[in-house]
Amino acid sequence: MNKITAIALNTFRESIRDKIFYSLLFFAVILVMFSTVLGKLTIGDPLKIIKDFGLGSISIAGTLIAIFVGIGMVYKEMEKRTIFIILSKPLARWQFLMGKYLGLGLTILVEVVVMSVLLFGLCFAYDPQIPWSLLTAIIPIFFEIMIILAFAFFFSTFASPFLSGMFTLGIFIIGHFTRDLKSLAAATEDVLFKNLADAAYYILPNLEFLNYKTRVVHHLAISGEEVLLSLAYAACYTLAVLLISMFIFQGRDIT
Repeated sequence: MNKITAIALNTFRESIRDKIFYSLLFFAVILVMFSTVLGKLTIGDPLKIIKDFGLGSISIAGTLIAIFVGIGMVYKEMEKRTIFIILSKPLARWQFLMGKYLGLGLTILVEVVVMSVLLFGLCFAYDPQIPWSLLTAIIPIFFEIMIILAFAFFFSTFASPFLSGMFTLGIFIIGHFTRDLKSLAAATEDVLFKNLADAAYYILPNLEFLNYKTRVVHHLAISGEEVLLSLAYAACYTLAVLLISMFIFQGRDIT
């Protein structure tokens, strides 16, 4: 466990020094701040617009960091040949991969916390009370990003950074439309398409299962059991993807 922690902390330090991280974080802060402009220009409740746009910004920014930083974590070590030095020590490959994942996960957590505090502050400026209900959407957003990060690591174990980025982005997009894809397949008579759609629905992550943004913004009822179930689903799915990634990385020839 100490080995994983050491790699995780080192990865965290590396990632927060990464120019891509700061560029995306700056972009995310601008998006959240822009929500106040939309709130003033758009007809309707400005506070709801700020919450909706702010939550969307946290999701998008976190996903971009997971993709652009995550896909290069393992590949960068192999390119610099530093992975040979690391793995020459009494360290298993799965420990190396898990340490990298947890380190970048901690980086994403910092990004989510920073943006959440900013969003809370903007909401408080419009209505002087802390909008704790936003956490019902923010926590699942973080779990969703961790799924995307797991896929970024999964693809990076056998593909180039460009392909890994494209594949991971595809997972993010399809993951939000698996329900629609299944509904579309149910209405078609094409057997092949129906089978492919059903396979995608059951194999790929259902990211809409973690999407509470609209319901939180519009104060719709959300049960605690529902949220816990979605978080458990995300945790199990993330663990499954990481285990497959470790299995592939363990058998990969990196000489």
